[in-house]
Amino acid sequence: MSDQNKEQELKTEESAPKSTDGAVKPSSWKRLLAKKWVFPATYMAAAAIILTLMWVYTDSGVKNLSEQDLGLGVSKTQDVSGPTDKLDALPVAATAETMQWPVKDKNEVEVLLHFFDTKASHEVRQAAMIEYGDTLTPHVGVDLGREDDQPFDVLAAMSGKVTRVEKDPIVGQLVEITHQDGTVSIYQSLSDVKVAKEVQVKKGDVIAVAGRNELEKEMGTHVHFEVRQNGSPVNPESLIIE
Repeated sequence: MSDQNKEQELKTEESAPKSTDGAVKPSSWKRLLAKKWVFPATYMAAAAIILTLMWVYTDSGVKNLSEQDLGLGVSKTQDVSGPTDKLDALPVAATAETMQWPVKDKNEVEVLLHFFDTKASHEVRQAAMIEYGDTLTPHVGVDLGREDDQPFDVLAAMSGKVTRVEKDPIVGQLVEITHQDGTVSIYQSLSDVKVAKEVQVKKGDVIAVAGRNELEKEMGTHVHFEVRQNGSPVNPESLIIE
């Protein structure tokens, strides 16, 4: 073999890739980068990761501002959802019962003696005094009677429980009714009492008939109607809506 051929063979061996026993093959990473789809895919994956991180960060920031910093979050202890029929099932508050005059027709009777009002004029206060023996006592109720002095039915001014039925030598037969709100109505100068203690009565029920008593004998046949709240007498006329 000529020297020229040997030299050419040597060059060929030096430039040829080495075997697996020590020679370096072309890198698999370089081969991967040589693919046309690698860079677009890498770019899309990176963009997706960035967008995801931005969304998580943005969502966390909005939540903190709306629920914690701004205080607009709904309390976890409150259940604002649920069927609307629960609202319909709420009980409607019952209308408070009003007081009426203890007679069937107020036009058939007249006020014979008014309640003693400390704020009234001197003349009005003098007219609302009761004289018994040598004593003048403020009148703490309203006396009702007919012009012809005839008896009439006495009605319960409001619903309640009869808490006292007595016959007193001075004020005559009396009935006391305690109402649901604690108000107490008292009826004196009665006859023919039709209720007993502990019974329940409704507004407008007949409880007795107007009669006479020793304390106000000059009034003739009448009913003394008295109202007490927290143990103190109040003017019945101020409580009745006609």
